[in-house]
Amino acid sequence: MKKVNIRELLEAGAHFGHKTKYWNPKMQDNIYGDRNGIHIINLEKTIPQIESTCDFVKKLASQSGTILFVGTKKSVKDAIKNAGVTCGMPYVSNRWLGGTLTNNKTISKSIKKLENLEEALKEENTLGLSKKEVLTLKRSHGKLEKGLGGIRDMKKLPDAIFIVDVNYEKNAVKEAIVLGIPILAIVDTNSSPEGVDYLIASNDDSRLTTELITSIIVESYQEGKRTIPVLEEIEDDFVEVDSEGKISTTKIKKKKKIVIKKTSQKAPAEEAPVEEEAPVEEEAPAEEAPVEEEAPAEEEGKKEK
Repeated sequence: MKKVNIRELLEAGAHFGHKTKYWNPKMQDNIYGDRNGIHIINLEKTIPQIESTCDFVKKLASQSGTILFVGTKKSVKDAIKNAGVTCGMPYVSNRWLGGTLTNNKTISKSIKKLENLEEALKEENTLGLSKKEVLTLKRSHGKLEKGLGGIRDMKKLPDAIFIVDVNYEKNAVKEAIVLGIPILAIVDTNSSPEGVDYLIASNDDSRLTTELITSIIVESYQEGKRTIPVLEEIEDDFVEVDSEGKISTTKIKKKKKIVIKKTSQKAPAEEAPVEEEAPVEEEAPAEEAPVEEEAPAEEEGKKEK
C-alpha cells in the first residue's frame, strides 16, 4: 500500500477547510486552526485516518467484499467513476436516486428496463422502426444509463460505501445508516462526522485531493484482492474455510487427489462387459463343418464318370 505523507496532502490542498462561519463544531478535534477566515485541517490526524481506512478496505477486499463509491459533485465525479471502474465495483457519479439501497426492488426494475432498451436498440431490432421511434428509445436509454450505469451489476447490497462529502450525499448516508452498511467518507469542516465509521478529515471540494485519496483506497482494495486464493481447478461447489474465513491450501490439494482417484476407479468397470462377449467367437467352427462333409460327394461324381 502506498504511504501518504503530509507533503503530498499539502500539495493537493487537503488542509483547506471551509469558512469559519460555516464550520461544524463536531469537527473541532480535526481542525488545526484558522487563517484568513478559513479553517485549516490537522493533517497529522488525517494520515492515521487514511491508514485505518485502507486497512479496513484491504481486509474487505481479501474477503471478496464489495464497495459502493459515491461522489456526484462536478469536481469529484470523474475520480469516483475511475475508482469504481478500476476496482470493478459499483459507483454513483451522476445523481443519487432515492431508494438505491433501501428500495432495491424498484431500482432492479429500472435496471431491467435499461437492459430491455439496450436489446431494443440493437441493429436487427430497429429495422422496422422510424427515426423518431429510435431517437425516443435512445433518449430513454441515455437517461437510465446516466443514473444506473454504475450500479447495474450490483446484484446485492454493498458491504461498505465510500462517500465524498457527506453533506452533499446526505441521502446516501441516511440509507447506509438505516441498513447498517459501514460508511467510509471524506469529511470537511462544514460537515458532521456522525454515522461515519471511517472518517478521513480532508478538503472534499478539491479535485486533486479526491484523486489522491481515492487512488490510495483503490490501491488498498487491489492489494487485498490479490490475496484471494485462485480456485480454477476446484470442481466442488462448496469450499471449506478456517475459523477466520480463509481458504486452506492443504485442503485444496486433498480435494484434487480425491477427484483423481474417482476417475481411475471408473476405468476397469467399463472394460468388464468386453470380456463377456468373448464366447461369440466359438460359433465359427460350426459354420465350417458342412464344408468338410461336401468333399466326399464330389469324389463320388468323379468315379461315376
